[in-house]
Amino acid sequence: MSNRYDAGGAQGSYEPGSADQVLQNKLGVTDPDEMDEIEWLLLEQLYQAVLVEALPDRRLQVADLKSWHRRWLGNVYGWAGAERSVNMGKGDFHFAAAAQVPRLLTVFENECLARFTPCHDIDDASLIEAIAMTHVEFILIHPFREGNGRLSRLLADVMVVQSGREPLDYSAWEADKAAYFGAIQAGLANDYGPMQRLVGAALVN
Repeated sequence: MSNRYDAGGAQGSYEPGSADQVLQNKLGVTDPDEMDEIEWLLLEQLYQAVLVEALPDRRLQVADLKSWHRRWLGNVYGWAGAERSVNMGKGDFHFAAAAQVPRLLTVFENECLARFTPCHDIDDASLIEAIAMTHVEFILIHPFREGNGRLSRLLADVMVVQSGREPLDYSAWEADKAAYFGAIQAGLANDYGPMQRLVGAALVN
């Protein structure tokens, strides 16, 4: 898989025969391209279930995120839906320490989910602010062993659909990943401006 994170411990185990490229899984998959395809197919099914069939048009909770993660990857990884138990980083950048994840998720629920959702009767500027802060804080916590970026986009899309708008267009994010990662890092100093600009560019009017 591309952009693989470094980790150790039980959740850091890799599938034998995968050359440490595929996390240990229930399917015995060793090819990273095959696993990517499986994960994306399952994510499409989750999007259909959450955004189309049963939109949670209410205040969201951390329990919703854990449920989505479990529904998405529960047939692939034994730890799906569980808070990560390993420390993780990307290059020289480290996400929240695993021991801090439970506390930080409580703060996240109170300061982001309870504050901003449901996103009803909200103007563009307020919606952009809400999504930017929620997205950055979720990524900085990185509560799951795998799939945080994709789940954070689903969360953003739920918020924007709650507001009566279309899901975000992430093409600009994909085109300039350095700018996206810089926006995440800016959040360490509580600077959500860079992410607000990215969310604004992704908002479909």
